[in-house]
Amino acid sequence: MKKASFYTLGCKLNFAETSTIARTFAENGFLITKFEDKSDVYIVNTCTVSQRADKECRKIIRSIIRRSPDAYIIVTGCYAQLRPEEIASIEGVDLVLGTKEKFQIQNFLSSLDKKKSPQIYVSELSDSNDFGIAYSGDVDDRTRAFLKIQDGCDFHCSFCTIPLARGESRSQPIDSIINQAKYLSEKGFKEIVLSGVNVGDYGKKIGENLLNLLEKLVQIHGIERIRISSIEPNLLSNELINFILQNEKLCNHFHIPLQSGSDEILKLMRRRYKVEDYKKLVEYIKTKDPDAAIGADVIVGFPGETEMHFQETYKFLLDLPISYLHVFTYSERPNTPAAQSQNQIEPRIRFERNRKLRLLGKKKKLNFYSKFLTQFIPVLFESNHDDGYMYGFTRNYIRVRVDYDESLVNKIVPVKIISVDDDVCLGNYLYEP
Repeated sequence: MKKASFYTLGCKLNFAETSTIARTFAENGFLITKFEDKSDVYIVNTCTVSQRADKECRKIIRSIIRRSPDAYIIVTGCYAQLRPEEIASIEGVDLVLGTKEKFQIQNFLSSLDKKKSPQIYVSELSDSNDFGIAYSGDVDDRTRAFLKIQDGCDFHCSFCTIPLARGESRSQPIDSIINQAKYLSEKGFKEIVLSGVNVGDYGKKIGENLLNLLEKLVQIHGIERIRISSIEPNLLSNELINFILQNEKLCNHFHIPLQSGSDEILKLMRRRYKVEDYKKLVEYIKTKDPDAAIGADVIVGFPGETEMHFQETYKFLLDLPISYLHVFTYSERPNTPAAQSQNQIEPRIRFERNRKLRLLGKKKKLNFYSKFLTQFIPVLFESNHDDGYMYGFTRNYIRVRVDYDESLVNKIVPVKIISVDDDVCLGNYLYEP
């Protein structure tokens, strides 16, 4: 039996799409193996949100070649869509597939013989209405399933290549999503993470919206948690917040990209809100539910970001009841307006600002986690374990570690939080199988 291995770079959406591609290999007689194992074919699903992601992709491909020089190597995803020739120039790559082509991957596999020169199949996305259905499950060992509900983006932020890599915003019909969610429930998944490029934009072009979808998803038997991966601040309404916080199945966890705490920089980024809008949103959530987790993405070193702008961002975040931060160092992306700016920031300054915000983010997370010391909180445990421990998440996205017990896998169990160790809470569980 031929073996296939997969590697995913980037977001939860990519993870869902990789899982779907893996199922097509399993359905065609392949044995799905761990990426570290020797395989006949390797599929790398790429990201291109930063230069670091590009570099990581090239590193992964070269590691495959060293381990299995005769393996057939396929590269797809956003990096492949935007710069296929660059990927094809990496020695050992056999097939490069774009955004449209990745869900038709079996059509390009007439043989797994190494090619003298790589084949490239990448279509233009300007007129794309295709929606590649994707969800994790079957070949995965997680207890949370990632379900793709939306793809593409119409926002065109000045730093971002995602609209170029994935095309215009488009959504999957509600009935299709409900059927997939029911299937995942039947497979035993307790939690579904709704994924997309711009999840809050769901349904705009098909006469639906995210609230309508949530109202139907919470009715599905067997799904005990529904989590939204990320949502833009200008698309998160009070009505949507209220519905989420009033329904036990919906996780009180909001990941809301900020990007900057300076209105001047937000304008340069072409973001669609101001700092005060973001502040009111966070305060509204915390007023309704003080235990809700709120995460933020922040970009440091954006062209034109002075020390004063950075201090604005730092103070804004310092004073805001944010639970954790994802901090990104700005990197120039080809064919974006920001990359053409004459006001690029020295890399040394970018990295130092990143360091400062990461430290602040650690303090924020520690403060948030510490609120729950001595409390009993329900935790959904995942199947993977490490050095005698297993891990899970609460509804409000607190990562919890306990001694490994196989009977806890895919169970929601009350856990007493006894201490905080870096980015994880240590707990004792009360559970009778």
